[in-house]
Amino acid sequence: MSTISKKPVYNLKVVVSETGIKPDTLRAWERRYGLPEPPRTAGGHRLYSDYDIATIKWLLARQEEGMSIGRAVEIWRDLLAQGQEPLATSRIPVDTPPASPTELRDGWVAACEQFDEPGAEQLLQQAFALYPPEIVCVQVLQAGLAQIGQRWYAGRTTVQQEHFASALAMKRLYALLAAAPAPTRSGRILVCCAPQEEHSFPALLLTLLLRLRGWELVFLGANVPLAELENSINHIEPDLVILTAQQLFTAATLLTVAETLQAQAVPMAYGGMIFNQLPALRSRIPAHFLGETIVEAMQIAVVLLQNKLAVPEVATVSAVYRTALEEYRRQQAAVEAEIWSQIATVQLPDEMIARSNSYLARDIQAALTLGDMSFLDEEVAWLTQLLANHNLGQADLWRYFRAYHTAAKTVFGSDEHVVVSWLGKVVRSA
Repeated sequence: MSTISKKPVYNLKVVVSETGIKPDTLRAWERRYGLPEPPRTAGGHRLYSDYDIATIKWLLARQEEGMSIGRAVEIWRDLLAQGQEPLATSRIPVDTPPASPTELRDGWVAACEQFDEPGAEQLLQQAFALYPPEIVCVQVLQAGLAQIGQRWYAGRTTVQQEHFASALAMKRLYALLAAAPAPTRSGRILVCCAPQEEHSFPALLLTLLLRLRGWELVFLGANVPLAELENSINHIEPDLVILTAQQLFTAATLLTVAETLQAQAVPMAYGGMIFNQLPALRSRIPAHFLGETIVEAMQIAVVLLQNKLAVPEVATVSAVYRTALEEYRRQQAAVEAEIWSQIATVQLPDEMIARSNSYLARDIQAALTLGDMSFLDEEVAWLTQLLANHNLGQADLWRYFRAYHTAAKTVFGSDEHVVVSWLGKVVRSA
C-alpha cells in the first residue's frame, strides 16, 4: 500500500466516479478536516492522486461501519502519529463506541455552520440509526439549535448560519411527522404559535413527539391570529389547545387568547423560552404552564388531556397600567415624532431609529398589557450584552434611550407616568 502514487493527476469528476462520494461532501471534508489535501492547478482546480482516492475509500468504509467522519479522521491521524500507514494497517478499532448524542449534536452544528447540508443530513441519518427519534430530536436538533443561538448571541455565528440550521431542522421534523403512524389514543390537541410569533420549531417538535406517542394533533404553524384560531377551534373541536411564545411581545398576546378560550371553556396550555427567562410571566396568563423542558411539556399535556383541571389564578393588571397602555397607544406616534426631532442628538441612521422605535414600542405595550414594566429590564440587559458580544457601540443604545426618555416626558408631561418612570430608570443605570 505504501507504493500507491501520490502524484496529483485526477480531477474531481474522476474521484466521484471512483469512490461514489458526493462533491459537496468531499469539499466539506476538505474544509473541516483537511483530508484529503489535494493541490490546485494554476487555474484553481483540485487534482487528486491514487493515494487521495484510496484515502477517501478508507474514510467511506469507516462510515459504513457506523463510525462518524470526525472519529474516522481522528483514527487516521492517530495512526500516522504512531508511524503507521492507515491504508496498510488492519488495526482499526472495532470496539469504538457509537457517537454520543452530544458528539452528533456538535458535528451537526459544525456542518450547519459550514452550510454543509449533505454533511448535516448524513450526521442525522447516523443519529436516527443509533437512537430513538425522541432523543435525536431533543438532544441533537433542539440542543443544536440552542447551541447555535448561544453562539450567535456571543458573536461567533451569523444570522444566516442560524437560519440555515433552523431550516434543516424544520425540514427533518416535517418529514418525521409525515411518516408518523396514525393516532391510537382518544383526544385531539391543537398546537400553534401565539399571534405574531414566528419561531415555530418548539411547537412543531412538541407536535411530533406527542404524535409519536399516539395522540392526534393538528399543527397550525407560526403567527396564528386570534380570529383565525377561534375559527379553527370551532371547526377542529380540540380537547386541548397549546400555544408557544418565545418573546415578550408575543407572550403578551397570549393574555387575550387565554381569556377568550377561557370564556369558551376550551382548555389551554402554553410554554416557551420567555417564560423560562421570566418565570413571573407565568402568573399573568390564565392558562396551564407546560414546564421548562419539552419532556415536561409532553407530560403536562397528557395530564391536561386526562384530567379537567381548574385554570390557575393570575395577577390582576392594575388600573394604572391599563390607563397607561391606552395613553401610550394614543401617543406612540407623538413620542416617535419627538424622537425624530432630536435626530442630531441621537446620532443613529434613520433605518436604525425606525427599527428601534418599532421594537421598543411593541415591548413597552407588552409590558403594559402584562402589568409590569420590570419585564422589560431583561430585554434591555440582553440587548446591552448582545451589542457588547458583537463589538457594537453601546453608546448608541444609551443615546437612543435618553432621546426616548426625553420624548416620552415631553409628550406625557410627567416623570410619574409609568413609561417615563421606567425609561428614567434605564437612563440612570447607563
